[in-house]
Amino acid sequence: MIKPAIIALLCLFPAVSGAQDVEVLTPSGTPAPMRAVKLITPNGSSQPDKRVFFGQIAAKETVEISFEVGGRMVMFDALEGQFMDAGTQIAALERGPFERAVERARLQLVQSERDFVRTQKLAQSNAIAETQADDAKTARDLAEVALQEAQSALDDATLYAPFRALVASRLTPNFANVTPSQPIVRLHDMSEVRVEIDVPERLFQQRNDVGALTFTGTSPLFDAEVPLELREFNAETQSIGQSYRVTFALPNDQVTAALIPGASMTGTGSMEAGQSTLAILPPAAVNIQAGEAKVMIYTPDDTGETGTVDWQTVEVGSATGTDITVSGLAPDTMIVAAGAHLLRPGETVRPYVGMSVD
Repeated sequence: MIKPAIIALLCLFPAVSGAQDVEVLTPSGTPAPMRAVKLITPNGSSQPDKRVFFGQIAAKETVEISFEVGGRMVMFDALEGQFMDAGTQIAALERGPFERAVERARLQLVQSERDFVRTQKLAQSNAIAETQADDAKTARDLAEVALQEAQSALDDATLYAPFRALVASRLTPNFANVTPSQPIVRLHDMSEVRVEIDVPERLFQQRNDVGALTFTGTSPLFDAEVPLELREFNAETQSIGQSYRVTFALPNDQVTAALIPGASMTGTGSMEAGQSTLAILPPAAVNIQAGEAKVMIYTPDDTGETGTVDWQTVEVGSATGTDITVSGLAPDTMIVAAGAHLLRPGETVRPYVGMSVD
């Protein structure tokens, strides 16, 4: 009679032990209240990834304008800080010497033309050699070229703005004798206003899908954000900071006279995550166990008021070096945001909905 009783007691031990594993007792021995957990979902992975950069307004180009001919400058009507439309006269040299050169070349062409006609007639009557007529023709052609060069020099005696320009600085005083190619004025090409930002090497190498990137600019001069269009980037890193210089263009309808090179502007870059399976989670939601990254998953029961939790292994990474991203989770997965190390797999918990006062 004793042996069957012992066997019966041994069969009861596993059941009692399992009940103790599930039920949590307080120090006084009474059952502890059901834990409440804060839950989050990885839906945030579909939100755009944004980065904010300090930028500066820049001109499309900055060039130094000079005369192609030399002479005495008698007109210099360009003030520093002044905007000029394309084709506006900037400076001019004294035209007298160039006009006289054009007249000399014209007269020489007339004389060469007469000589050519006379030698042609003499050559036809065999009065002179045919080579003399050819020499006269060559002299006539050279006179035509000399006239074209003199006329071109006269035209080059006046400087015009080649684009919508902002006068950066005057490099030569008026009424000075200038030589060919001597810088006269430095101009900013404002036909298209640019914005330059420095993008870190780490972020630059991660953004392969340029089509998914959108950039906007903000400035006290604008009422709202304005779109920026990518133009080019410097394929060499800066000497300090390992960053790439990226250049954007402002819409022409947003350009005002107050936007001058060197002015500050904030650039914001956004990349849509699309259907990415990456989710950004707080560090407290990720636990490392035996060299594996895990998160605690909450599964609601039929009532929807409580549920059970269990561990799920995930892959952890970081796109920016500061955020923790995990993959392998469905968008509607409910994750324990913090305190997962205090829970046991299979434990029944309830979602935390905030403090309540009876």
